[in-house]
Order: sequence, then structure tokens, then C-alpha cells
Amino acid sequence: MATPRPDWREHVERDLGFVFHTIDGAPYWDETAFYRFTAAEVDEIEAATAEVEQMALALVAQVVKTGEEAYERLRIPRAAWDAIQGSWQAGEKNLYGRFDFCYGGEGPPRLLEYNADTPTALFEAAVVQWDWLEAVSPGHDQFNSIHERLIDAWRKFGLGRERLYFSSVKDHAEDGGTIEYLRDTAVQAGLVTERIDIEDIGWNGRDFVDLGNRRIGALFKLYPWEWLVTEEFGAPLLSGVTKVIEPAWKMVLSNKAALALLWEMAPDHPNLLPASLEPGGIEGKRVRKPIYSREGSNVQVLEAGGGVITETSGAYGAEGFVYQAFTPMPEFDGNYPVIGSWVVASEPAGMGIREDSTAITRDTSRFIPHYFE
Repeated sequence: MATPRPDWREHVERDLGFVFHTIDGAPYWDETAFYRFTAAEVDEIEAATAEVEQMALALVAQVVKTGEEAYERLRIPRAAWDAIQGSWQAGEKNLYGRFDFCYGGEGPPRLLEYNADTPTALFEAAVVQWDWLEAVSPGHDQFNSIHERLIDAWRKFGLGRERLYFSSVKDHAEDGGTIEYLRDTAVQAGLVTERIDIEDIGWNGRDFVDLGNRRIGALFKLYPWEWLVTEEFGAPLLSGVTKVIEPAWKMVLSNKAALALLWEMAPDHPNLLPASLEPGGIEGKRVRKPIYSREGSNVQVLEAGGGVITETSGAYGAEGFVYQAFTPMPEFDGNYPVIGSWVVASEPAGMGIREDSTAITRDTSRFIPHYFE
């Protein structure tokens, strides 16, 4: 246990602009504890992150080469196939992603899922926990080069003086905070930026436009591709009329069916868990996850015989499910941490830890800082 800074709420709001530190009256940012790692443990997490990212990129290449059969297994709408192939073959750059690992210091980190398209908890990992470290334990280090790597990555997108729009849904504190942070890193990289709610983006029949009728030539959207492709203006967005970050090929990795395809590609890899798209494809205790879902919704932990041990509610599952072998989560004082290991431009960049009193991480799970020695 640890003693929180007495003025941490006022400090993070005033000095960092961190306004979503509390959810429904309970701390989301939590200083009552921290996680201490050894340098060797951090090296192991970093190596696993690099390894799994390279496997993920190899999977995209394999899916693009295979074509229809692979897209259908991933439940990706046909309307998106050409855009995925085109963006991959054009070498369109990606910005960031977050691997969620099960890791307790014994045995290799095991991949639970890859948040490849719209991951949040970025600002907390990059800035807030670094601020905590400097205030509370400045003699230690932290696995955290996220901020510097983001600035460097923006410089390599080749946008020049093209205005880059940052967009998310209106009146969503966490998404808005993430967008503003990413926009700040782009400004520090020298880019011209603009903020627009995704509901305010217009279409004039030729171009996407802002509220001033200015063309939107480049767009970072914190809004899932799987939603966009089914909406009214999905087709023109997929046409390439606007440069979109993340690129369309991230659709291959931003759904949980990719977990099964990764396992097929690299069975018995120490950083993966067995996974299958078939209910009977995994023996013993397993976890059923919707192919498309967010924030731990509609997850079931199943007994070997199929009975439900525990589950979360939600509105996901229409596209089907992936089944992943159950692995016991590490437990500390009745809490279950998940390692969120970040990649920026496909390179390991740092980590953040989410913790809950249950083994399923949700949107209300607490963010706990860390250091290593």
C-alpha cells in the first residue's frame, strides 16, 4: 500500500489537465498502491511486446495475401477489403496500440488481447504516472518513453503542412482527454492540427469537411473502424479521399478473432494463449470473448463442460465469439492487474497497469502507477 499525495486531484487537474481521474465517485487513477518491477521483468515485457507486434504485422500480411477466406473469418465486411489491402500495400503508417498481457513475474507475459485501433489509457500511462514517479519516487525508473516516441512518430507521417484533424465522439471525457493529448504530441512534432467532434464532420459529395466547410485531408479518429464501415459515410472514408490514422489495415488486428489466427500462425508460442473460433476448439476452462467488443463487455469465463463461471453484460456478440484458454490472473491483495504494454510506430514504448477486484478488466478498472529498479 502507498499514501496518496494529499493534493493529487487538484494537481492533476490544474497542472496536467487530467479531468477523468474519478469515475462515479470512485478513483480511476489510484495512488493507494503501486507496482514495483525489476529491470529484468521490464526487459521481459518489452521483449514480449516487440515479438507479438512483429507477429501481428506478419498476420496482416498473411490475411491480405489470403484474401476472402481470412476476411470472412475475421468478420470484416466486404466493403472494407479493398481499403485494407490498399492501405497495407501502400505501406501506410500506424501510430500506436496496446497489448494487454497477463503477467505476474513468473512465466512469460501471455497475450490477452490487442487494442490496435482505438486504445485509451494512453495519457495516464504517458504523462500522469510519469508525473507521479517524479513526485513520489524520483530515484527510480519507469518503462515509459511513450511521449517522446509519439512526437517522433508524428514527424514521420509525411503530413507536411496538411492540417490534421483529431476527432472523437462528443462529450466523452476519456476519449476527449486522449484526443487532446495526442493532438498535443502532434503540435510538439510541428504539425498543424484542428479538433472536431466526429458528429460534426460533413460530406459535400466530394470531400469530408469541417464546420467551416474546409476540406479534411487528414484525420486521426478515436472511433472504431468497425463502426465506421457500417455507417452512412463509411464508403467514402474507405475510398481514400481522406488520409485516416489509424490506417484501414488495423481492422485486421482490432478484432479478437485475430487471437485465433495468431495462434494458428504460431501455435505454442510462449507469449500467446490457445485460441479458436470454434466453441469446442479449446479444451478445459476457457474464456469466450465477442469478436467485436469494448471495455470487457460480454465476456464469459466457462467451465470445461461449458457452464458459465462468471460473465459481464453488454450489447456485443452479434458477429460471433472467439474462445481463448483460461489463464489464472496474478492476484495481489485481492486485486488482479493487467499489463497494458504500448507500441508506438510498432516499437515498444512503455506500459500502464489496470487493476480490478475481479479478473475481468472493465472501463471502471483502476489505473495503478509503476516503477522498476
